[in-house]
Amino acid sequence: MSPINSINLPRIFSKLDKNGDDLVSLDELKEFLDTMGIIASQEELELLVGKTSLDSIDFFLFYDTITKANIKESNKHNHRENIFLENDLRKVFRVFDSNGDGLICCEELQRALSRLGLWDEQCGKDCKSMINVYDKNSDGMLDFEEFKDMMFAN
Repeated sequence: MSPINSINLPRIFSKLDKNGDDLVSLDELKEFLDTMGIIASQEELELLVGKTSLDSIDFFLFYDTITKANIKESNKHNHRENIFLENDLRKVFRVFDSNGDGLICCEELQRALSRLGLWDEQCGKDCKSMINVYDKNSDGMLDFEEFKDMMFAN
């Protein structure tokens, strides 16, 4: 769920307030949440809100609360995805790091690319320059962080 600009919240509140009583009922709130892809039962809303309806200030606070909760959940999910991606990347790194010293030298890069069918003799001249582009500490080899930068480069 992407946050709605807070400038639009008064307009949204007015549209939700179908009977014009300056309150949004739980039914109207549920309809709004369903539209946003947030599934909540009537009972859950009653427990969460603690009222049968919300005035505009309560609505704005409620929206702010669910938006912040959703952002935190989204960040947790992205963190889990990044952990899985990094674990996969470590496996790929180990394919290139054939001697297991935690570094990829030019010869290891060439062997790995050859096994994958991605190496030709013309590339041999570029092996060192390929490494040098991402070799931040100028040791002529790629450590895992440098390899990761190379893999995510555009």
